[in-house]
Amino acid sequence: MEFTHFDEDGNARMVDVGDKDITKRRAIAEGRIQVGPEVMQKITSGTVKKGDVLSVAQLAAIMGAKRTSDLIPLCHPLALTKVDVHCKALSESDEVEVRAIVETKGRTGVEMEALTAVQVGLLTVYDMCKAVTKTMVIGPVYLLEKEGGKSGHFVRQES
Repeated sequence: MEFTHFDEDGNARMVDVGDKDITKRRAIAEGRIQVGPEVMQKITSGTVKKGDVLSVAQLAAIMGAKRTSDLIPLCHPLALTKVDVHCKALSESDEVEVRAIVETKGRTGVEMEALTAVQVGLLTVYDMCKAVTKTMVIGPVYLLEKEGGKSGHFVRQES
């Protein structure tokens, strides 16, 4: 497989998708942030001074998906038809999980939008909780599934 974001002279380029078929595209990404027991207690009890961490992270993730082409230089701006984000406090592991499902009908996929949504959601958790601790760790973040387009259906296999 060759890299498509470079021309024959090695210059960066935005891929021409004009001749591709318009199909339904869907991607699911997921990631976690390790927050520790003190932050987890504040998140679950609603005592983080900046507000409801999970709700704000959810909104930030949706906004991030919508702005992906402003952040990633060679991404096409897409008319997203669905951005569904779920943020969950995992008390047993002191982690917050962010999962994003992004859909469109277009000529290129939405993997970057789903991954960006997750990253922005996780960064928002960090921002809202950094007054309590700066030792939080983001990751892993990964694509779980993608559908549509020439490369077909991808499902991440657990490793």
